[in-house]
Amino acid sequence: SDEEPPPPRSRPAVPARPKRHVQLTKYHSPDAPLAPNDQKVLLELTGISSAASRAPLDLVAVIDVSGSMEGAKLENVKNALRFVIHKLTDQDRLCIVKFGDKAERLCPLRPVSEASLACFEGLVGDLKARGGTNIRAGLEAGLDVLVANRKITTGRAANVMLMSDGKQKNFDPTQLEPGSVAVYTYGFGADHDPVLMRAIAERSLDGLYSSVPDSVDPKELTEAFAPILGGLTTIIAQDLELIITATQGEATIKKVDAGTYRLRTSSDVSSSSVTVSFGTLYSAEVRSVIVQLALNDRTASPHSYRANVAEVQYRFSFQGQQVNSSPERITIHRKRRASDPAIAPPPPRVQKEVARLQHVASIEEAIKKADGGELDDARNILGKALEALERVVVDPIVDMLRRELWTLLELFKTKETYRKQGRATAISSLAYHGRQRGGSKDTPIFDTPRMHTNREQAKQPDDMPVPSADQDAQQEEPEVPQDVLPMVLRLLAAVLSLLAFSIIASARTSGWDGGYYEPYRIHLKRF
Repeated sequence: SDEEPPPPRSRPAVPARPKRHVQLTKYHSPDAPLAPNDQKVLLELTGISSAASRAPLDLVAVIDVSGSMEGAKLENVKNALRFVIHKLTDQDRLCIVKFGDKAERLCPLRPVSEASLACFEGLVGDLKARGGTNIRAGLEAGLDVLVANRKITTGRAANVMLMSDGKQKNFDPTQLEPGSVAVYTYGFGADHDPVLMRAIAERSLDGLYSSVPDSVDPKELTEAFAPILGGLTTIIAQDLELIITATQGEATIKKVDAGTYRLRTSSDVSSSSVTVSFGTLYSAEVRSVIVQLALNDRTASPHSYRANVAEVQYRFSFQGQQVNSSPERITIHRKRRASDPAIAPPPPRVQKEVARLQHVASIEEAIKKADGGELDDARNILGKALEALERVVVDPIVDMLRRELWTLLELFKTKETYRKQGRATAISSLAYHGRQRGGSKDTPIFDTPRMHTNREQAKQPDDMPVPSADQDAQQEEPEVPQDVLPMVLRLLAAVLSLLAFSIIASARTSGWDGGYYEPYRIHLKRF
């Protein structure tokens, strides 16, 4: 059999209100002149649901066992796989594919239960290095498990983790058809092809490439794996899309910057819109989008007015349920004496995101210069990017951007350091920023709390047990169902009312001045 079914769930599969898994926040200048002008709007989607209600995982680990992996590399892979196995639960399913000259599926896609743990451990322990590197064969075998042969799909998050230290000629990733499967690629050491590995990951909707440098630390690979696994075991929205629609006669959409996520543009006689497809969203993860709007000329208007310049909506699925948010308007006060947007700075949150996008563009430009042998020019670009960040509001994220640039400046010092580690590290940085997901251990820019927890667990000694994803969820602060909050407030108000009236009644019977307690009455009227 190609797959085995997970056991029946012991708790309801779908929470009562999946709509509240995601929250939309808008940041923009409150006003704008009546003259035509451009406005930058920051839209943020945040996963606000507890990871206790997450999508179960179907994961295929595709492992390079070519001759170059012999020794410490393969042992580190085995340790990382053991971490994965012990982190998953019986609602998650795992399949292992190995490849050298050709690919071989070692087991069906099966639940990670107490009964199957020994089998998975045995498969990992038996991995041996030999032969060449056929990345394409391994990847196609892994995708076949999830795309061609999987029948149990509803509400399940399908992912591939591909690990290799090599490269392959005559392999065009655009020929791959991953469908809805996210492909996470990990390139080991100085000899892997970072451009190919990133292209493979970004051929899928929300996959990610990470570089893993050569290291004497046997935990290096597990630490690279751990945060993404922490994310995959906290997926609270799938097929996430954000739709931005400009209001006809008020504005047009000039540009939408959503990193490397896919954009679809549509227009008709009444409006134009852009749809951003994100794929999955982890609990506590954020997706930021900068929308540049061109506001129409309204100088003929005799009065200031509140202009609804655009409308925003999001949609996603969760465990078979389709969720559509209510449309939210972007409203800007158009007035004659508004600040010139070319002079007045946008809100700090918008400034920070614009600075991050400029930071990414600088890294991309520096890579092009370094690839052309112009290392001095590349370092100058990175240095100017560092200076630009000094003008941005102080913020923990901005501090991490600075650390990222200092790291790259060190790795761009010589052609040798650039070849061995600098290029892969810089390309990996572009991947993190493009997906707004993950980050290196020194600059974990997009880590969620669970991703951070997994990083820390990966550093622990081998003899310490690895908590499962369910155990991690139990340790986290329990989610308070939002539909319970109004009831709690009403009960609290009732209790306070009884207490206040008791005090007032007592005061009056004792001859005290009841007017002293008037603030209690005023406060209670607010409930």
